[in-house]
Amino acid sequence: MPDACGVNIDLGDVTRHNINILKKINEVVLPVIYNVQFYKAVLEYGEFSKLAYYNDIVVGAVCCRIHTSTNPASRKLYIMTLGCLSPYRRRGIGSQMLRHVLDTVEKEGNFDAITLHVQVNNEGAIEFYKNFGFDIVGTKEQYYKRIEPADAHVLEKQLRPSKQVNGVVAHDVADHVADVTDVADHQS
Repeated sequence: MPDACGVNIDLGDVTRHNINILKKINEVVLPVIYNVQFYKAVLEYGEFSKLAYYNDIVVGAVCCRIHTSTNPASRKLYIMTLGCLSPYRRRGIGSQMLRHVLDTVEKEGNFDAITLHVQVNNEGAIEFYKNFGFDIVGTKEQYYKRIEPADAHVLEKQLRPSKQVNGVVAHDVADHVADVTDVADHQS
């Protein structure tokens, strides 16, 4: 849809025909190299994986997956990647991608939370997510390989009230970080 300046920002599906564009965007924007399994899996995520178009040019992408927890009653969405090419930042593209994810989760209505990792020194990204109601709920040391700093904050946006066990809020950071490495090499 056109913005106030007549610029058109749209989101489109990730398909086998444009998956290489997603790969190129991720290589340019993110400090992590994702493996072949990541890109194969992205094709299965439907509304949770989108390319961002700025006047019909792909300038960003968001890729999420449903996180299967050890607790079958808990359902979370994990944002694997969300990024935009540098010249197109601060134009609302990242916000539109994240709003799409939030709207899709709300429409489905059966998620407890949305989680993601952010490199501890990426203050811009941390602030961006905090503006959308995400909180830092933990830090995973040595999360990234061959990237400095190697530590990542775990951010989470609660969508339903936190579950309590004996009056204590159950925030199991291990739940947030389990099996993420199956799709990412976490290296530069």
